[in-house]
Amino acid sequence: MTTHPDTHSRSPAALAVDDLVTPFHVDGLDVRGRVVRLGTTLDAVLAHHAYPPAVKRLLGEAVALTVLLGSTLKISGRFILQTRTDGPVDLLVVDFTAPQDVRAYARFDAERLAALVDAAPGGRPDSGALLGRGHLAMTIDQGLSVNRYQGVVALEGGGLEDAAHQYFTQSEQIPTRVRLAVAEELRSGAATSSWRAGGMMVQFLPTEGGRVRPVDLHPGDAPEGTELPEPAEDDAWLEARSLIGTLEDIELVDDDLSSERLLFRLFHDRGVRVFEAEKVVAKCSCSRERVTGVLASFSREERESLIEDGKITVTCEFCGRSYGFEATEVVGPEEPDAEATPG
Repeated sequence: MTTHPDTHSRSPAALAVDDLVTPFHVDGLDVRGRVVRLGTTLDAVLAHHAYPPAVKRLLGEAVALTVLLGSTLKISGRFILQTRTDGPVDLLVVDFTAPQDVRAYARFDAERLAALVDAAPGGRPDSGALLGRGHLAMTIDQGLSVNRYQGVVALEGGGLEDAAHQYFTQSEQIPTRVRLAVAEELRSGAATSSWRAGGMMVQFLPTEGGRVRPVDLHPGDAPEGTELPEPAEDDAWLEARSLIGTLEDIELVDDDLSSERLLFRLFHDRGVRVFEAEKVVAKCSCSRERVTGVLASFSREERESLIEDGKITVTCEFCGRSYGFEATEVVGPEEPDAEATPG
């Protein structure tokens, strides 16, 4: 599968395996990247809520993007993708805990969503229309001993692919291309459908200095109508971008096409190396202990406001699991009246 002189060459694996992230490197183009294929893991993430198909499609894209980015963490930690927008789907949260656990949640306005779906060609609005305008935040949380890192980009009617490109241009200044695809799979005789997602991320990371031009910020004082010069792009990156541009959605979600065969289709002329694939699992990190810790961070007044019929019930938005507490467990015993307290 590779022409690299120090690597054993072999044919690409024919067997397609879901719920894996496959890292790769194309030496001839100085690019590296990852391919993610999600099947039962995506179904498990979506199963906790009765999302309409349009929301499932959008959340599937967000999960694929988060796994592509979060799986690059070399140490333990969390990668969190979150959108807040004015669209029918006003909130997306995807939480990836290294090395493999992912969970996700979407909030939407049912009436606005239905109106948008009815007006969209084929009843399938694009992700930009579903999101609307707002912002997307990507957060890396490596624990209490390390400061959080967060990058924020504006969402201005574009989709998650556009937002990812903007993030890498502004925050990382690494030439990057991302492709995402989600599909509903209808099987003959099956009572319910299943969902699949796929994604690919490619980044230009040459070993020679000077081949990646830093992005020039707009000067702000140029006369209106002035055309600013575009920096020349490296030929290798132009070739890589053109190859990624030929990638079709069906190739990313085809359960008969392995990730290795897909990479071979795109990059065999340049020699592509694949590395050990990494598993992805749908798993929520909530627990009674975690919920107790969150409640303990609230003021006594806030905790008291949560009491109903002598109990406090907390439901995880990600997995739907509920945790019940007696009021005395969380709030504590009733405080004595200050006026009745002996001197």
